Amino acid sequence: MAQTMLNVDGINVYYGAIHAIKDISFHVNEGEIVTLIGANGAGKSTNLKTISGLLHSKTGSITYKGQNISGMRAHKIVQLGLAQVPEGRRVFLHMTVEENLEMGGYTQDRSTIAPNMEKVFTLFPRLKERRRQMAGTLSGGEQQMLAMGRALMSNASMLMLDEPSMGLSPLLVQEIFDIIENVHKEGMTILLVEQNAQMALSIADRAYVLETGRIVMEGTGAELLTNEKVQTAYLGG
Repeated sequence: MAQTMLNVDGINVYYGAIHAIKDISFHVNEGEIVTLIGANGAGKSTNLKTISGLLHSKTGSITYKGQNISGMRAHKIVQLGLAQVPEGRRVFLHMTVEENLEMGGYTQDRSTIAPNMEKVFTLFPRLKERRRQMAGTLSGGEQQMLAMGRALMSNASMLMLDEPSMGLSPLLVQEIFDIIENVHKEGMTILLVEQNAQMALSIADRAYVLETGRIVMEGTGAELLTNEKVQTAYLGG
């Protein structure tokens, strides 16, 4: 049986007086793709920010590989091998592709930079072609590849992807999801937040549906793809 890599237990997160996350619990097993789906404002990205240490829960606990990371500083969480690819990509526009990747390895020993960069270039050959190019001149799809590659530079064993298809054309969306599957096949555990529920559920082992800060449904990706309520609310059924 697969080991639990990430366990979120009873977290509550507030933005001032707004109760954004309401007693949420879920887990991700080693080697899985797990997706969180839901409408805008459901709390998907807030969950990722809380796990990665950018926000803090009033209650509960978050454990990664058996270690309690609740309240831990964000860079320490990255050092443990849990990396987030932020919504909107957030690459350093005035730095080259290579410099962006080097920034991704800042928590690691310098000796890991070159071999990890070669691994990234194997996964993303287009980045290798553009290694000297300014990130701001890349297409949206290439910037998403760069954001993912930058996260992989941290020796991550688990990636949290926040809306990787946002703002991309349908053709590029398919390409990004193909890349996510390729990264997964290389052994990466993935927690995916995505508004494109159809694509997310089609590659997910398991999924959780969020509404107004609560988990209202869970199941395998295949089960939720054929669920009548999910189809009506999120798949245009």
